[in-house]
Amino acid sequence: MVKYTIQRLVLAFVTAFIILTVTFFLVKLQPFEKPVATTESAVYAFYQNQVKLGYLLDLREETAGYGELLWKFTDSAKVTHYFYERSYAEQYGVWLKGLVTQFNWGTSTFISPNVDAMVVIGERLPTTIMVNIWPVIISVPVGIALGIWAALKKNKLTDHIISTLVMVFISVPSFIVITLMMYWLCYQNQILPSQWPSKTAPALERFQGYIIPTMALSFGSICGYCRFTRAELTEVMSSDFLLLARTKGLTRSQAIVRHALKNAFVPILPSILAEVISLLGGAMILEQLYGIPGVGKLYVTALNRKDYNVLMADMGFYTLIGLVSGVFLDLSYGFIDPRIRMGARK
Repeated sequence: MVKYTIQRLVLAFVTAFIILTVTFFLVKLQPFEKPVATTESAVYAFYQNQVKLGYLLDLREETAGYGELLWKFTDSAKVTHYFYERSYAEQYGVWLKGLVTQFNWGTSTFISPNVDAMVVIGERLPTTIMVNIWPVIISVPVGIALGIWAALKKNKLTDHIISTLVMVFISVPSFIVITLMMYWLCYQNQILPSQWPSKTAPALERFQGYIIPTMALSFGSICGYCRFTRAELTEVMSSDFLLLARTKGLTRSQAIVRHALKNAFVPILPSILAEVISLLGGAMILEQLYGIPGVGKLYVTALNRKDYNVLMADMGFYTLIGLVSGVFLDLSYGFIDPRIRMGARK
């Protein structure tokens, strides 16, 4: 297990390096986003900050070897500054050096000018966590309970009803659900706020703001847990060892509680972690639709505004969450069931 854990962590690190490297060059292929400012001094300060970050060059004469001239400015000392973009390789080297030596992702250029990119993400991370915690708290017990109920009522009317509803709701994306809920509950009946309430809003309004995101993210998760639990429990209930337990005198309820549920939960519990990962991805669209000031909406905003440093930091956040969660997901099988030893020698 120790050897396998080290191998998985090294593989996760290499994967993260490749993902972030490819993302960096793809992002840099976009045209340089020039600042929107009211004064030339503000624009000059922006370009100087980009030079300090290592992304631009400040030359004293126009040069043809650095591509397109981004901006020309003559300061109060009658010195003319010619700003050019560094090569992608040089920019990548500067960015990678700051990341490895200081864990410095750079500063925001447009969303929160001159503010550290990780600070920008840290300000929005608590909102994203709160939006994703409530669907997990609700969907895990409800989904597993419905799955157990459907398995115990296999091929009966209750099972057919639950299975049909699961197939309907699991086929509908979360952004379709939130759009319909916003139309019905917010615009048509005006029961809930149509956008995410501000921090200064009354407590009741802020509580109501969680209802639509929680319900939109919970429906798919409940259906996933229900379908998975039903399938696993149904398979265990038809196994030979459970029949042996019944022949030894255990009642159906005793056999299910003592043996069937225990064995069925081996693959179910790790799936909860995988569901949390998928919720983070789905919340990106949800945050954009409902105006939630979270990390998901920040990613879309940084992409549209070409705030490269914030975009890379946000991508790093999602990459880290996905890879680390994947490692824990693989290792969890061995801890839940001692019979499983992943990576062991044959």
